[in-house]
Amino acid sequence: MSKPVVEFWFEFASTYSYLSAMRLPRMAEASGVTVHWRPFLLGPIFAAQGMSDSPFKIFPTKGAYMWRDIERLAARQGVPFRRLERFPQNGLHAARIAQIALHRSEGIAFCHNVYLAEFADGKDISDPETLADCAARAGLPTDILSNAKTPENKLALRHATEAAAERGVFGAPSFLVGDELFWGDDRLQDALDWAIRHG
Repeated sequence: MSKPVVEFWFEFASTYSYLSAMRLPRMAEASGVTVHWRPFLLGPIFAAQGMSDSPFKIFPTKGAYMWRDIERLAARQGVPFRRLERFPQNGLHAARIAQIALHRSEGIAFCHNVYLAEFADGKDISDPETLADCAARAGLPTDILSNAKTPENKLALRHATEAAAERGVFGAPSFLVGDELFWGDDRLQDALDWAIRHG
């Protein structure tokens, strides 16, 4: 009998995606659920909603709340965190690499490394050196950065983002169990429970 499946749609610029990504493997294993990691880009999603930037930038009060909320949640979950001087970061190249990396066993480690470089160490995840280090520490082959720049892979990320929008994804993190959508880090356990009951 196959395991129930949850699709994890995430953006590297997303603070709440960071929290979900760091605890998802442990929670999924404990629940007996298979997770498909799906990187995508929030920029086009927000643009379709009439927003030119992150809502946490557009609405400063909301942004201030988000930073304090992440601090509390990270402390409770034992996840390292520091506020970023520049937010949101550009996660385009990281997402392109992740698309390829996640076909390998080292893919999740790469995603974790990117998130930690960004939200624990305050590094620029659009910097090729930062991404190369994240890939190397995950044990990925050295040519993965160049392979991520192929027209085919660039188009694949665009298609992934379009697929996310078509399936009702409007923010990150989002979790899909079939056509059932759960949005936000605080719905992670709900998504896993739904997959167990209905997957």
